Amino acid sequence: MKQTVFSKILAGEIPNYTVYEDEHTLAFLDISPCAKGHTLVIPKTYAETISDADEDVLSALFRAVQKTIQRIDAVLNPDGYNIGLNHGDAGGQAVPHVHVHIIPRWNGDGGTSMHSIVSNPGDMSVEEVAALFS
Repeated sequence: MKQTVFSKILAGEIPNYTVYEDEHTLAFLDISPCAKGHTLVIPKTYAETISDADEDVLSALFRAVQKTIQRIDAVLNPDGYNIGLNHGDAGGQAVPHVHVHIIPRWNGDGGTSMHSIVSNPGDMSVEEVAALFS
């Protein structure tokens, strides 16, 4: 396993504020939260990005995301969530260990949608991009 801040948390070398844990995953509060209850969910099996993780790891990770949301709902009762991950340097991934951000949202909190992350649609139409996948 590559040594990261998350591997140190998993090894008990760095404390965390656990929100949910099972055999395959750990969910804990982000120490630089975007909102009250901002939680990170990580697999206990190392994978740098979602592309590097095998199907079982991803399945366990997203089950844990669901269970973590249920836990946050019960404790904080937010109005909604932004849920996502940063993938690679260009995607803003700061820790090279796949992780999902769960950011609780409240009506009127001043936040926006995923569409506010970047505004650079490129120089091709949607139809032209779709043709590349044909």
